[in-house]
Parts: sequence; structure tokens; C-alpha cells
Amino acid sequence: MDHAFWLQRWREGRIGFHRNEVMPLLQRHWDSLALARGSRVLVPLCGKSLDMIWLAAQGYRVLGVELSALAIAQFASDNALAMQVHASPLGRHHVAGAIEIIEGDAFALDAATLADCQGVYDRAALIALPPDLRERYVDELHGRLPTDCRGLLITLEYPQAEKQGPPFSVEEVEVRTSFGPRWDVALVERRDILAHEPAFAAEGVSALSTAVYRLQRKDGDRAGAR
Repeated sequence: MDHAFWLQRWREGRIGFHRNEVMPLLQRHWDSLALARGSRVLVPLCGKSLDMIWLAAQGYRVLGVELSALAIAQFASDNALAMQVHASPLGRHHVAGAIEIIEGDAFALDAATLADCQGVYDRAALIALPPDLRERYVDELHGRLPTDCRGLLITLEYPQAEKQGPPFSVEEVEVRTSFGPRWDVALVERRDILAHEPAFAAEGVSALSTAVYRLQRKDGDRAGAR
């Protein structure tokens, strides 16, 4: 699960995690965060997600982060975006209107870069990571987000022994244990989706659900900020 793994998947077009439509769960639950229009929203491991287009269309400023230059190029091409590029110590920044994507490592984002992110949207980042990296991801990246940041987290749940991730199964107990010290966590929806995911069924997965959580950053110091 290193950088080369994901870069190779993009080169080979093995991107089954990409959706060719906006995530309905995002559209259904985003307004419950009550984020002011114009707020900046972090989208980690963003790929070429159309969810970024939707968020920008709702009046939000989007900050994506993605390892693959190919994913960013496809995002620009697919959406007819002329992206301006500049470099920083974090990587190459691709900017078009309200959308900025940093071509680099999400773990390298510092607290200063994330200081004005009032929102965070995670559909396919947490579940893309194995357990050891999930713990680090929550502690470091989410730990650097500012007090009062709000977000949506979407996970998958299935018997992990029945399939080799990614995507990995992330159960509710793990979400609450990992995020609980710094975030208020509310489960807002869980639904059975096995009938709509034939690839999982073909691999022998016997049960598959998706869960949506609303996150609210607690008051206090950003213990993971550095």
C-alpha cells in the first residue's frame, strides 16, 4: 500500500473506486452540515471525483489532494477545465476556479495549509487504507483540521475475511474509536448495497453495507497538528 501501488492502478485504469456520477449520499446529507457557502472543503485522495464538481457548484471552495498526475489530468479533461499550475513544497497545485488539487501526499499537508478548511468530505480515502495507515490518517491529517471543522465520512462494511482490500471494511466501532477523541461522530445512514455491487458478490462477499457519518471537530488544541 505505497505510492507506487496507487500510481500503477491509475496507469492501468484499475479504478473501480471511481464513480461516473455524483455520490447520492453526498447530495442527500451535505446540507445537514450547515456549512456557509464559500467555505473551503478538503477532499483527501480525491482522484478525479465528480463530487468535487458538485461541491464547487454548490458554492464551496474545494481543496483536493491526489498522488496521481494522471488522475488530475483526466479530471481536467473530463470536465473541460483549464487548470493553472504552480509549485510549492507540498507538490504541484492545479487550480481552476473554486477547485484546487494538490498533486502530492495527503500525509504531508500541514496545519497551515488546512487552517481554513471548514469542511471535509471523505468518500474513498479512509476505506482505501489498511488498518495501520488508517490510524495514522485520522491522527495526522484529520488531526490537523481546525476546531469546528465539519464533514461527511462514507465507509463500507463487509466481512473482511471474504475480500482482500482495498477498499477495506471499516466498522462503526473503529470509526468511533479513531475519531472519537477529537470529533463528535453521528451515524446518519446505513444501507445494504450488496445487490448493487456485483463485483463484491462475484468475489464471494456475503454482506455489504455503506455507512454515512457526520463529523464535528471538537473544541481544543489540534493535538495532531504540526
